[in-house]
Amino acid sequence: MSRKYKFHNKEGLYFISFATVYWIDLLVREQYFSAIIESMDYCRKNKGLEIYCYCIMPSHVHMIMRAKDGNPQVVLGRLKEFTSKKIQSLIKENPQESRKEWLLWMMKRAGSMSSKVKESQLWQHNNQPIELFSSHVIDQKVQYIHQNPVVSGFVVEAHHWKYSSAIDYSGGKGVLEIDILG
Repeated sequence: MSRKYKFHNKEGLYFISFATVYWIDLLVREQYFSAIIESMDYCRKNKGLEIYCYCIMPSHVHMIMRAKDGNPQVVLGRLKEFTSKKIQSLIKENPQESRKEWLLWMMKRAGSMSSKVKESQLWQHNNQPIELFSSHVIDQKVQYIHQNPVVSGFVVEAHHWKYSSAIDYSGGKGVLEIDILG
């Protein structure tokens, strides 16, 4: 892995992205989004994850975050591990999941190609952390995150995307409590 894609400053503020294996548009059902939101909320309340900005898209997640305990890789790893297990379980149990066999097969295939995975893999291994070192770069990443669903054509206004902190920065209250950038 390239040096630029590591958490070098353990107390730093980071822009991170992580995606589903093969960039599968997996996050298309309310229960899958909810599993990620619940896990993010748990990590905020119990694992020291500070979330300043986020957006959950069908195939990936963007976040501006910091770890209070100086362990961003560990906290992010727990978030990805839990959501992977939970979402795979939800897929298996969902009789309405029309792509069930294909999704499970793709995740099993991805897992078989990785020495780090025992069985199935939902998330790609890389998180692409980029330390945010100036207010200009922070503003740039906030705009990028919040405009992602607009650019993708899902909504016309960023604050209309339910699974984003854009509403919090527009004076509303989103589905996940966040730490506002100050």
